[in-house]
Amino acid sequence: MGKQTIDADLFAGMFLAGAKNLEAKKEWINELNVFPVPDGDTGTNMCMTILSAAGEIAAMDSPSMQDLAKIISSGSLRGARGNSGVILSQLCRGFTNVISNYEELDKLVICEAAQKACETAYKAVMKPKEGTILTVARAAADKALELACEDECPLKDYLAAIIEEAERVLALTPDMLPVLKQAGVVDAGGQGLVEVLKGALDAFLGKTVDYSIESSRPDAAISGKSEKTAAESGTETYSAETPGTSGIVKISAETMDEIPFGYCTEFIIVLNQPMTEAEESEYRAYLNSMGDSIVLVADEEIVKTHVHTNDPGLVLQKALAFGSLSRIKIDNMREEHQEKLIKDAAKLAKEQAEAEKGKFAAKPVETVANTTGKENASGMTRTTSDVMDKDKTNCEKPGEEPSGMYGTESADMTGCDYINPAAKDIGFIAVSIGEGINEVFRGLGVDCLIEGGQTMNPSTEDILNAIEKLDYKTIFIFPNNKNIILATNQAASMTEDRDVIVIPTSTVPQGITAMINFVPEAGAENNRETMLELISTVKTGQVTYAVRDTSLDGMDIHEGDYMGIGDSSILSAGTDMDTVVREMTAQMVDEESAFICVYYGEDVAAEDAEALGACLEETYPDCELEIQYGGQPIYYYLISVE
Repeated sequence: MGKQTIDADLFAGMFLAGAKNLEAKKEWINELNVFPVPDGDTGTNMCMTILSAAGEIAAMDSPSMQDLAKIISSGSLRGARGNSGVILSQLCRGFTNVISNYEELDKLVICEAAQKACETAYKAVMKPKEGTILTVARAAADKALELACEDECPLKDYLAAIIEEAERVLALTPDMLPVLKQAGVVDAGGQGLVEVLKGALDAFLGKTVDYSIESSRPDAAISGKSEKTAAESGTETYSAETPGTSGIVKISAETMDEIPFGYCTEFIIVLNQPMTEAEESEYRAYLNSMGDSIVLVADEEIVKTHVHTNDPGLVLQKALAFGSLSRIKIDNMREEHQEKLIKDAAKLAKEQAEAEKGKFAAKPVETVANTTGKENASGMTRTTSDVMDKDKTNCEKPGEEPSGMYGTESADMTGCDYINPAAKDIGFIAVSIGEGINEVFRGLGVDCLIEGGQTMNPSTEDILNAIEKLDYKTIFIFPNNKNIILATNQAASMTEDRDVIVIPTSTVPQGITAMINFVPEAGAENNRETMLELISTVKTGQVTYAVRDTSLDGMDIHEGDYMGIGDSSILSAGTDMDTVVREMTAQMVDEESAFICVYYGEDVAAEDAEALGACLEETYPDCELEIQYGGQPIYYYLISVE
């Protein structure tokens, strides 16, 4: 009859084979994206999620089932990217929650684990939709339950039947979601899950599988500026590897006084057993006695720790009582602060010298009257132009001389003049991509930018790392993409000792509008309510190109056509970009519209953006128009209407 149980070694091989099969098919899964845009990323997100755990498993020798369960659960949870990646991590978490109690898996254990996986994943989604990865997972769980007690069904047939049912239901997903039928594709997340299951079955059957796993972490997941800009703007940046300095910096007495706890200490405890509430309280109390800026992110398998202390060795020694340590990172903050003081002094001296030569003159930040008729807690709704050091437009890319039709200067936003010191009880994190858009967020006072967007969704761990870098009790996060909201919520739920407020911004313009209308004096909750109200008034259109032929939203779209994509549908398509932009904008502007902002991408020339601005200004004379260099990839134009 063949194998009727799965031991730890076999299960490890099955998990790695599933990850490898998904990795091999990720580009094909990306192409199942409903919209035929060049940044379909479901396959990539699911692959990055599962490889976060697979890389650790591949490096282990003879792990136990309990070890595998811990690594798969915590690794996929930390590495989760995008909606499908987060759901996949929850399926893994539920499944491993059951199998951790067994040394071998038979049909009954697999059935129980499949039910728990499905239950956990459905709970993670606020409004589950049928016709998605969730539906495929439930079909697999239902088949597992149906056949679990059939004696005539050996394990290999049992596993094959589960996958066959998952494939059958996957083929039906276009009938459950009309948008899938319109696009002529099955659900991409469901297809990804099927590929994981197929790879696992191949390993069970003894087929030859390459188990080598490469690193899944992207380079510089959290960044947003060069070293020079970071020093000038004050915006926090993060990268996985912090380059060291070539010299030794002597710490001044003033720096010692300003930074009472000198070492930023971060690590992960891989728990020997789950922490009890009493142990967690005792551990937290110990950290409080050793320093400040404490953040604990805990689940049943791991505890992420962040603390500023003068004795990281004692902190690490205490943590070792609970398990093994991973990803240890210790930074000398006093040294970093001293280096920054030296750089700031040099920068100030240079600016003073240049100012004396008349090389540049400062312009004050202007206050602009309400243009939309909507007021926030301060009695005024602000637009981007209210906080930029510029006139009506900023069409020049960095380094270009002003040549616009409006004859304006390029804005210098590196000083972050907009930041109100009173606001710094609250920190801000935004997901952003594109040099110009990054500068807008910095100018509005965002403390940390996570590089990402539709082309690369940051993981839950990327967001957690950004949270840990900010020393604020309250932190607002703007995901700025609907496919990042779920991972952001997951990071917020895993964070303790911080009030993390996720504003569910689906687009960059929504994030900018939310940030612009932050009022320090209003308090966190009032600002949250105001932001939620205002982002609902922002319409966003994006212009890109089609990567395949399709019929969608009543339009026949051909590969290479330009497409104008609105908040929920394709608004225009054709072979002429200007026509597509105008037709898209016409569907976004109504009689209540007062403000149009155009961000042009890295592949658009400034003069073309200026020409578009002139056309839109003539077409919509009652709307205030603003042109900004966004520098975003793939999308030629990003247009917001308020």
